[in-house]
Amino acid sequence: MATPSAETGVVLDPMHQFVVQPIVPLHIGGLDVSFTNSSLFMVLAVVLISLFTLASVGSRSLVPGRMQSLAELSYEFVANMVRENAGTEGMKYFPFIFSLFMFILFANMLGMIPYAFTITSHIIITFALALAVFIGVTAIGFMKHGLGYFRLIVPHGAPAVLLPLLVVIELISYLTRPISLSVRLFANMLAGHTMLKVFAGFVVMMGVLGGWLPLLAMVAFTGLEFLVAFLQAYVFAILACIYLNDALHLH
Repeated sequence: MATPSAETGVVLDPMHQFVVQPIVPLHIGGLDVSFTNSSLFMVLAVVLISLFTLASVGSRSLVPGRMQSLAELSYEFVANMVRENAGTEGMKYFPFIFSLFMFILFANMLGMIPYAFTITSHIIITFALALAVFIGVTAIGFMKHGLGYFRLIVPHGAPAVLLPLLVVIELISYLTRPISLSVRLFANMLAGHTMLKVFAGFVVMMGVLGGWLPLLAMVAFTGLEFLVAFLQAYVFAILACIYLNDALHLH
């Protein structure tokens, strides 16, 4: 709920930053397909990733510069993640995991810019990403193992009397993967940015003399939020690799 500051009259609403607003209103067949601030920052993330990778590849040299070093570091970081968690067979799907990691990372970092829009703070975005991982991994599992993929939900060596219960538990656990994957990213980004906005509001309300303590707290939390932004991209990508490993090797 918005609350006005007694001294400044400024309306402080920590949730206003998450409002999706149309930039180019557009309706087709009764459907709202407007180009929004969320759409803008998704496009911006893709453009920045493309410029980053193309600029790095275009300036290849034996002694890499800063841009090339960052690109090579990103490549090796994700490649090692895939190899360690999905095996060498999982490297066939490296382009998808790399794209997923970079998109979430850039989206999270863009959201740290003042007055920017954090697209990963919306459950519909994170759920769409998680659903793409879930459907892709499930399709890979059935293509590789056929109906044998159902062995994934049958615990090996479990007593026969407990199998019906364990199969139901494993099935529910498998089907809720996109929910847990999406909520983890969404909740962390939403909570972090809300907290920063609340502390910023305290600074405004308490003024120059009284606002130094919440200002210090906000600076500290901003540094923490940058770390969380990176970690959430990493966690999302590494869980995608683990799910991929299950589909490839039925672990």
